[in-house]
Amino acid sequence: MYIKDVLMKILSGTSNPLLSKSISKHLKLKLVNTNIKNFADGEIYVEINENIRGNSVFVIQSTSTPANDNLMELLLCIDALKRSSAKNVTAVIPYFGYARQDRKVVPRTSISAKLVSNLITNAGANRIVTVDLHSGQIQGFFDMPVDNLFTTPIFARYIKKNIKSKNFICVSPDAGGIERTRGLAKKINADLAIIDKRRPQAGKSQVMNIIGEVKNKDCVIVDDIIDSGGTIVNAAEALIKKGAKDVYVFVTHAVLSGDAINKIKKSKIKKLIITDSIDNAKRVKNINKIQVLTIAPLMAEAIKRISNSTSVSDLFN
Repeated sequence: MYIKDVLMKILSGTSNPLLSKSISKHLKLKLVNTNIKNFADGEIYVEINENIRGNSVFVIQSTSTPANDNLMELLLCIDALKRSSAKNVTAVIPYFGYARQDRKVVPRTSISAKLVSNLITNAGANRIVTVDLHSGQIQGFFDMPVDNLFTTPIFARYIKKNIKSKNFICVSPDAGGIERTRGLAKKINADLAIIDKRRPQAGKSQVMNIIGEVKNKDCVIVDDIIDSGGTIVNAAEALIKKGAKDVYVFVTHAVLSGDAINKIKKSKIKKLIITDSIDNAKRVKNINKIQVLTIAPLMAEAIKRISNSTSVSDLFN
């Protein structure tokens, strides 16, 4: 596919090959021929087996588990492309790991989101494409264009098509997610509620109060990340205790660490809807309570628009 006399190519890392193949299929492109492997001591080796001189290359790689290996692989892919004379390199990072540490909450801690942004910049990336950043200000950590795509339209279409209810309320799991939740509530014409959450320690949360009337309503919780599952499970239980009918959960990035899947299966959640920004195909297969929606068409369209120098913001509608 030629875009304004520049050949566009797609290179896939190893973190989410299914998503990369789906994106390339939507774009009617073959993935760049690469050889990515590990040495015996764990070091990562990246070799590009075709000419990409003067090409515009999009590298697709989520920095999900194993986060450090996948991040390093992304950096090496970018470096290999720059050393192979690619015209420009866009890092397509469906799930941007380390984003939860975006400021100093307590003294003497690192700001990992800033460090990772520096690493990607110094590796040679010219642009970033990602999905539902944990916090929008991370875009400012980069001195290059950053396209932060949103899954809200995907979730809204699913709700309208598959959930038969006339009494929805969208619930933010914490104060930080109000803007995201308000966006979905607007699209499905629903009211808004907020869960007042406290974290006594990292990885654990406690529901203190629910702001809003949820009794006899179908609750839609929307969040960007589900990790151990404790926060979402506790939120669903608190909503049911307050008289909610059913609880649906929509999450973009399903980290699902530890015993998270079993927690979800045993919880009060009626349905957990996630995306394929992280490859969980094998882990959630045959689990009726969990459904995966693909972001491949969204990402493919964004890549096409960037290559054609047309508006990406129209995708947010």
